[in-house]
Amino acid sequence: MKRTLGRLQPGDRGQVVAVGHSPEMDRLMELGFLEGESIEVLHQAPLGADPIAVRVRGSTIALRRAEADAVEVEVQS
Repeated sequence: MKRTLGRLQPGDRGQVVAVGHSPEMDRLMELGFLEGESIEVLHQAPLGADPIAVRVRGSTIALRRAEADAVEVEVQS
């Protein structure tokens, strides 16, 4: 099932399918958000606020929700 990273819950895992294209999103690709990379949601701020903490390529990265919504993930069941 495909969803945006911003809609996943802590503990959810998957693989990056696509990243939106804009200068801000290029930064995500530099951080390792590349097609096929494994990803895990570690933590979300309460009430759907920022940030969202994720693990990708062995690193923990905090993202704004708008950035997370630009990353499409194939969720593992």
